[in-house]
Amino acid sequence: MTPAVAPLGSDDRAALADLVARYALFADCRDVAALTGLFTADGVLVLPDPPKALGPVLTRTGHHEIARAMSSLDAVPVTLHALAGQVFDPGPEPGIATGKVACAAHHLTARAGEPSDLVWHLRYTDRYRREGGVWRIAERSIQIDWIETRPVRHWRGQGA
Repeated sequence: MTPAVAPLGSDDRAALADLVARYALFADCRDVAALTGLFTADGVLVLPDPPKALGPVLTRTGHHEIARAMSSLDAVPVTLHALAGQVFDPGPEPGIATGKVACAAHHLTARAGEPSDLVWHLRYTDRYRREGGVWRIAERSIQIDWIETRPVRHWRGQGA
């Protein structure tokens, strides 16, 4: 019989919630250096390849590859990663945790001069590792559940 893993305490849950919120914030602010710093040095980001594949199929490992993948957001004038819910569980050993995070990722674009919001309704499946007392993302897989496009009247970056 394997020993029971201790439940996550409120401090750990708060730190993990802050970690996933910072990921969303840093993506929206295009702070790629801060975003990649949220990952362990050997961290893994597994991305979808829409519209061909909505599930996690493109693997990026380490800060350099993750930064290169996240810099693709520079092509989108405005994004908003709206976190909709999160659940954290203890991992198989101390210092490891897992999480599921729901998110609506808004991507503002102007195709043919008409602004629109490309929305990815997605879920992150995460594994976290505590290093030096700080929680980091060890692996994040992104699954898009559905994609929609919405009209936009006005957005930041458009003329006054």
